[in-house]
Amino acid sequence: MTKIKLLIVDDEIEFAETLAERMELRGIATQTANNGKEALEMVHSSPPDLVILDLKMPDMSGLEVLQSIKSMHPSIEVIMLTGHGSTASGIEGMEKGAFDYIMKPVDLNDLLEKLKLANEKRSKA
Repeated sequence: MTKIKLLIVDDEIEFAETLAERMELRGIATQTANNGKEALEMVHSSPPDLVILDLKMPDMSGLEVLQSIKSMHPSIEVIMLTGHGSTASGIEGMEKGAFDYIMKPVDLNDLLEKLKLANEKRSKA
């Protein structure tokens, strides 16, 4: 997976930075945002191809951020990050336009596969 611009949005700064490092090691250009407002500013100024978006953040919910991203740039594919036991929220995200969702703690191979599939969908659009 090369030439992908990824934005990771999570209020757990250490988690976002660690995940970003792992993506960079795999050749994926990655930026992080630690809240919804910051994420939307980044999407507006330099739209990514893919977004990994935490569902629960203090300033805006992941669903609110998802809807804003999709209204600005419908071609951006979003994978929602949900905490343990919030499968219904992940499904709600997909109903609102998310490509897929993944549970925390993140299985890196599963996430990479979902990113690959999301990028393929985006490329065909």
